[in-house]
Amino acid sequence: MRRQDTVAQVCSVARTVGFLGDIWTILILRDCFFGLTTFSAIQKSLDINKNRLAERLNRLVDEGILRKNLYDESRNRYEYKLTRKGVDLYPILMSIVNWGDKYKADDDGPPLQYRHRSCGHVMTPTLCCSECGEALDARQVQPVLGEGITRKLERGELTGFGGEHFKQLFGGS
Repeated sequence: MRRQDTVAQVCSVARTVGFLGDIWTILILRDCFFGLTTFSAIQKSLDINKNRLAERLNRLVDEGILRKNLYDESRNRYEYKLTRKGVDLYPILMSIVNWGDKYKADDDGPPLQYRHRSCGHVMTPTLCCSECGEALDARQVQPVLGEGITRKLERGELTGFGGEHFKQLFGGS
């Protein structure tokens, strides 16, 4: 499946993975969350080809996840800072961290710990219900059709397999 095919799907997972689904994009975001902002600092951290890094950074800027600020006019150097849209990706990265610490850490343990600045405790990232605060796992969540699909179904935009597929999986008229 091509990247443009995933971003056109009526699925938030497919659209997001279609954009973020390559290793370099995720690692660039990780470095931005760690405070690296310059092209040279990110390139050094990742040992990534300059053309590949420039392409990924430009895509993140075009998507509104990073903003590009000129910091050295004489040498035409830019820094890359997370936007609000970029900061909102933090829970995704922390979910990856949580899974990686649990299943991919070596015998020495997780490589990093995360201290919550407000309370000062080292914490484990968790996903919780926005309504009651209870920690979640996949067995406790049931997908139901949302407005993004039901409106398309009502307008007849999801006909054939697409519409019937959603109705069968998640209910709906």
